[in-house]
Amino acid sequence: MTAPALELRQITKRFDAQTVVDRVDLIVPRNEVVALVGESGSGKTTTGLMALRLVEPTAGRILLGGQDITDLSQKAMKPFRRQTQVVFQDSYSSLDPMMTLGEIIAEPLAIHAIGTPSERRDQARHWLERVGLDGSYATRYPHELSGGQRQRISVARALILGASVLVADEPTSALDVSVKAQIVNLLQDLQGEMGLSMLFISHDLSVVRSLADQVVVMLRGRVVERGPTDRIFAAAHHPYTRALLDAVPVIDPKTRRRRTFLSAEELAAGTPRFRPHEIEPQPLVDTADPQLVALVGSHFVEAIVTEGR
Repeated sequence: MTAPALELRQITKRFDAQTVVDRVDLIVPRNEVVALVGESGSGKTTTGLMALRLVEPTAGRILLGGQDITDLSQKAMKPFRRQTQVVFQDSYSSLDPMMTLGEIIAEPLAIHAIGTPSERRDQARHWLERVGLDGSYATRYPHELSGGQRQRISVARALILGASVLVADEPTSALDVSVKAQIVNLLQDLQGEMGLSMLFISHDLSVVRSLADQVVVMLRGRVVERGPTDRIFAAAHHPYTRALLDAVPVIDPKTRRRRTFLSAEELAAGTPRFRPHEIEPQPLVDTADPQLVALVGSHFVEAIVTEGR
C-alpha cells in the first residue's frame, strides 16, 4: 500500500502553558488536496508550519512519503525541503524587495546547486509563463506588481524545484474576489499537471469547495470534523462546521443562511451525541470528553458517546 504524501500523527504544539495544537491526526493522500479550515486562532497555520518542520512539534510524528522526518537534523532535512514547499498569505513580505522576480524564482535552484546561472534564469522565465506572467517580468521587482501577481511569483518560487507536497497558507485571503478565483484556478491547474499533494489552509469554506478533495475543520487546536468535501457541505454534523458554512456566500437570496456566531456554551451544547450502535465500530476512548467518531463515507466528527461500549 502506498504511503500518504504527508501524515501527521497526534501532532501537538505547546507555547509555555498554552496548547495551540492538540493531538491532531491529518493525512494528505498523494495527488489530493486537503483543506484545513478554521477561524483565526484555531491552530491551522501552526499545524501547517509543523508539517514543514518550520515550527517544531512538542509531541507527535511527521511522516513524508512514509518516512518519519520528525527528528531529522536541519542538514538531513535539506533533501526533503525540495519535496515540501510553502506559499504564505502575505506575498509582499515573503518576497525580497531587493531582488528581481527572476532572481526570486530562481533562488531555490541556487540554494540546492541545481543548474548553471543561465539555466536557472531560463527556468525562472519558464515558470513566469507557467503561472501566467510574461517572461519579461523577470527583470521587475515585487513592488511593481499587484497582489495577485505577487502571489503568482510565490507559487512559481515554491514549485520550481518540482515539489511533491505544497502547503498553501491562506494564499488568497488578501485578494479581491476575482483575483482570488484566478489564484485558486492556477493552483488547481498546477496540482493536476504536477500531481501535487496539497494542504490548503483557509478560514473560508467557499474558497475550498471547488479545490479540495477533503476538508478538515479545526477549532481551538482540535480537529472537530473531517471528511470528503461533498459530505462536509451536504451533511456537516458539528455546530462549528455548520457555522462556517453559514458564512459561505450564495447567489440565490432564497437559499441564504444567516451567519451563526456560537459561544463556548452553545458549541458544547451542540456537540453531537451518539450511542455506540449509531456509529461505525471503532475503538472508543473511555472518556466523557468529546472524541472523533466515524460516521459513514470516511466522515468523522467530534462527538460525545453517551454509553459504554
